[in-house]
Amino acid sequence: MPGEYDELVAALCAAGVAGELAERLATYGALLLEASRKVNLTGAKDAAALLPHLLDALTLAGDVCESLVDVGSGGGLPGIPLALATGTRVLLVEPTAKKAAFLDRALKACGIIGEVAAERAEVAGRDVRFREQFAFATARAVSTAPTVAELTVPFLRIGGRALLQRAVMESRERQALEDAAPMLGGELTEERVLEGDRRVLILEKRRPTEQRFPRRNGVPEKRPLCL
Repeated sequence: MPGEYDELVAALCAAGVAGELAERLATYGALLLEASRKVNLTGAKDAAALLPHLLDALTLAGDVCESLVDVGSGGGLPGIPLALATGTRVLLVEPTAKKAAFLDRALKACGIIGEVAAERAEVAGRDVRFREQFAFATARAVSTAPTVAELTVPFLRIGGRALLQRAVMESRERQALEDAAPMLGGELTEERVLEGDRRVLILEKRRPTEQRFPRRNGVPEKRPLCL
């Protein structure tokens, strides 16, 4: 762990991340790599492989403030790096018990203000403590774009934004997202193209989400809206 921490600090600083933030991100990264050797939290096996994931999360830092929900958080990407970079209060939604336990440890170890909901997004999105309470929502590597919209938009308050990190999208999936967003009370307001095939799709919450959304466990993934 000390070697990975030092390697991450050096690599993050070389990438232009400020010293204090680089140290905090390296603390989280070293914890993640260590824990992932026992529980599958990330496909990255070493500091060099993890670095791009940390930097990718930081591409959203300029968009996030106040409160954030990270759906299907897994090992905490992008939610934990964003919380570290912005000081934002964060809710990490992760149904797998071992992953949720790691996330709880990571929040405490990194001094992050936030909590973990150890349940599916379909359940947490109906919880009055969380529903329509957040300014921003993220979800990384989770199913189709309409599915991700259904699992994130219910958490947003009016005016809140879902920041969906995606790779290449077929026109059919993008059109389905545009059509599904109003059903959820949102609107696709921006598609931000990044390096390579990466992009960020931004949905803004315009009105309250109908109570029928999100649908019951597993349905958003099995039957994506408008696809």
